[in-house]
Amino acid sequence: MASPSLHCISSMATRLLLADMAELSQQRSGVAVRVESVGGVDAARRVAAGEAFDVVVLAADAIHELQASGHVVAGSHADLVRSGVAVAVRGGAPRPDIGSEAALRAAVLAARSIGYSTGPSGTALLQLFQRWGLADGLRERLVQAPPGVPVGSMVAQGQVELGFQQLSELMHLPGIELIGAMPAGCAIVTTFSAGLCSRSTQAEAARALIHFMQSPDSAALKRRHGMEPGDSP
Repeated sequence: MASPSLHCISSMATRLLLADMAELSQQRSGVAVRVESVGGVDAARRVAAGEAFDVVVLAADAIHELQASGHVVAGSHADLVRSGVAVAVRGGAPRPDIGSEAALRAAVLAARSIGYSTGPSGTALLQLFQRWGLADGLRERLVQAPPGVPVGSMVAQGQVELGFQQLSELMHLPGIELIGAMPAGCAIVTTFSAGLCSRSTQAEAARALIHFMQSPDSAALKRRHGMEPGDSP
């Protein structure tokens, strides 16, 4: 009999973290884990279209929507991490002050182009610009990264001057200078959750993987990737 294996799908924000957690889980349980990381919108669409996966990891709101539509098993969702948005510029470029909300607002106004991501963090950033009264004035300078393309890569290539994305996606990229997290008063934090896919044929093993990913045993890995652990089971 073939050894059990699990197929997971996730958004890009948790790609490197899940790769490490999958490896550690496999060492402990002997169950092979394959993680496919794509743009979050695409991942949710594929699960909703009935494509067969065992576990899905997305922003909590997306997991709740998949649960409501029956594509994630009711009651199976688990909050894994809280992930904050950070700011980056190209390597060697001047580093603007972002130490306060007022300073960040000034840096945004001074930037010739601003990169942001698809998904909940990008939506929240646009809402922040709206709250600041800058949405109309910034429209021509905003560049949304295509699904699956890191904002940091656009910063590194000089396509945008100021980039906003999850810290976990920026911290390992070459060619950029990480300025830091968004300051208090305007910080953007996304909770990423896991859910058991309704089409899983390995439900017991998938539940065990989700339990491990939420457990304190994975906390050090999460912090190493710039995220804070979610609530333990």
